[in-house]
Amino acid sequence: MCQSISRNVKRYRFWIVGLLCILCAYPLLGAQAGQEADPGISERMMLLVIQLGLILAMTRIGGSLFRRLKMPAVLGELLAGMIIGPHLLGAISFYGFPHGLFPLQPGFPISAELYGICSVAAIVLLFNAGLETDIRLFIKYSLAGGVVGLCGVVVAFVLGDLVSVVFLRTLFNLPVGFGSPECLILGVISTPTSVGITVRVLAERRKFDLPEGVTILAGAVFDDILGIILLAVVLGIVGASGPEGEGIRWGSIAAIAGKAVGVWLVATAIGIAAARRISLLLKLFRDKLSIAIMALSLALILSGLFEEAGLAMIIGAYVMGLSLSRTDISYVVREKLEPVYALLVPVFFCVMGMLVDFRALGSVKILIFGVAYTVVAVLAKIIGCSLPSMLFNFNWRGALRIGVGMAPRAEVALIMAGVGIARGLFPTQYLGVVIMMMIITMIGSPQLLGLLFANGMSGTRKDRPLPKEATLCFEFPSPEIAEMISRQLMPEFEEEGFFVHRIHRDQLLYQFRKDSTIINFSREAARITFECRHEEKAFVNAAVYEVLADYETMIRGLRHPVDTRAIGRRMQGEQEEDTKRQPIHERFDLSKYLSVALIRPSLEGTSKAEIIDELLGMLQQASELGNLDEARSAVWAREQSMSTGMQFGVAIPHGKSDSVAGLVCAIGIKREGVEFDSIDGEPSRIFVITLSPKNAVAPHLKFMSTVSQVLSREGRERVLACDTADQIYDVLIGANTQNA
Repeated sequence: MCQSISRNVKRYRFWIVGLLCILCAYPLLGAQAGQEADPGISERMMLLVIQLGLILAMTRIGGSLFRRLKMPAVLGELLAGMIIGPHLLGAISFYGFPHGLFPLQPGFPISAELYGICSVAAIVLLFNAGLETDIRLFIKYSLAGGVVGLCGVVVAFVLGDLVSVVFLRTLFNLPVGFGSPECLILGVISTPTSVGITVRVLAERRKFDLPEGVTILAGAVFDDILGIILLAVVLGIVGASGPEGEGIRWGSIAAIAGKAVGVWLVATAIGIAAARRISLLLKLFRDKLSIAIMALSLALILSGLFEEAGLAMIIGAYVMGLSLSRTDISYVVREKLEPVYALLVPVFFCVMGMLVDFRALGSVKILIFGVAYTVVAVLAKIIGCSLPSMLFNFNWRGALRIGVGMAPRAEVALIMAGVGIARGLFPTQYLGVVIMMMIITMIGSPQLLGLLFANGMSGTRKDRPLPKEATLCFEFPSPEIAEMISRQLMPEFEEEGFFVHRIHRDQLLYQFRKDSTIINFSREAARITFECRHEEKAFVNAAVYEVLADYETMIRGLRHPVDTRAIGRRMQGEQEEDTKRQPIHERFDLSKYLSVALIRPSLEGTSKAEIIDELLGMLQQASELGNLDEARSAVWAREQSMSTGMQFGVAIPHGKSDSVAGLVCAIGIKREGVEFDSIDGEPSRIFVITLSPKNAVAPHLKFMSTVSQVLSREGRERVLACDTADQIYDVLIGANTQNA
């Protein structure tokens, strides 16, 4: 672990030093700043593109750092915004930027242009959330999920509003009540669940099919929908408020709230009813990217219309996503919009972080309010979701799992906070309270949920398994063969008119969709698993059979194999010629992967097995191997398929194994020679063993080909003439090329 961190620090040392220099020089440049008149349109656009470039870079760095720490990337993106925003580094002046790169704006902390990009990002995020909503799950488990989701939203809203009333009165001496705008919006913010965090825990532990997992996912669907409806109602209530001092005009609340809910329900019903026709219309564009772009354009238009109707834009985006979620193009749209999502959504979180005033966040009153608000928000979900779930055959253990699984808050809560700030419903200083709740629930809830599932005990009072679809499992001789079959299955289904989407990148979960047909597909090691309806079993078996038949034909053709020995001879022969024409150092820098400590001028082994074990032992002694047995198996698997003994006394045993973090190498010399099943039948004297990880990028082939070129006739003679590891190292990296 320490060596891996050390290698990463060395690799990125110039970037790290450069970034530190910029951060250190940032305030020092302020002395050169002057005063300028209000900027024109060109200056504002110039500032915007610089701001956007810096935001993209910092969110990528912050997100990557937090992912390495096994924490949600969104926290790193928020922190990046807080650091470079107008309340910290962003307002520091320097040459050419008298007010800083992110000047503090009067009224609203950031510029209208930057917040405009943030608004588009919020639309993309909610449009994607709507696409991810599983209406089938919503309907299938509507009773349990509906009760859990409804109770969780109601309890969270009421307690979130009440705790805001109590602490805004006692800490800030504000004359607020249950119906005050700031209390209402803080109540709404506490309602939505970030099910993505819970999904990751369920996926890692394979708990999707448990009653608790199904109920959490179904409840989260209701949770999002009810939260969006509640936001529409609250905006309607705030719109019904009279001038300051008159309070709320209660007589018009019912009409305006009814209008908000009515517009939402009518638009959703029309969208779902017309979803199939919309899908057919979009399919006329044929190209998948065009389909996704047109779908996004519809989401943007509907978002604007909802804003015009007095509702938030994000509600329109969610409605459009929800409408298309039932169609077979939903995953295509999500997949093709992934680059747009990856570009814009981190910008949203970064900009929201910029709204946080560090001075307010450091206030004792804000900290007390934040802790109280967070505790109440977590307890509200646990109580509001756990107690009702016990009516549906769950024991206290299962009920607690459901409550904790519904506790995380993230994207939607932050978007609601942004709507509240943009509409002036509460000051930006309260955003620190919301972010505090997000951070604590995003970090704490997954850990607690993992502990609750760790004991493996049942969460139901009576074992009453949920009805399952048909499951088809196919076992293959090795993970490599299973991966090869999987890759061929994708185009096989696409040729039948299915849309293929990768649901979970790390868990290798896919879904094939065509009209109302949905087939789940997963690969784990050497096993491929399908989940489908019973009537689709024959179709899945036929698809797998066709793929296997294609490979059977290919294997029959390979029974007349290519002369691999001839290829090996040609490879070394051509490299001999290449070495004469091209200096070694222009091809590949071996010094990054070679070490004097991993070169042995006189090996002790007298057989192929002993030589390989001795070289692997050198790597293990240098702490380059995580698991010696796994590395040995990888090398011998390669030897059994085809010997790595080349010609001219050179052997390059190698393999791919996750026992190494990157490409590693050890070199040994055995001047007496050892039988290594070489191409020319001669004993091997120079041995170069290499290992690279299976699931990471490493210059495996480039390294081996460069070593083959270095060990030309002249190179071999010079290596065999060396007495020490240092001399061999100098020859291999080309230090003596000029004297050749």
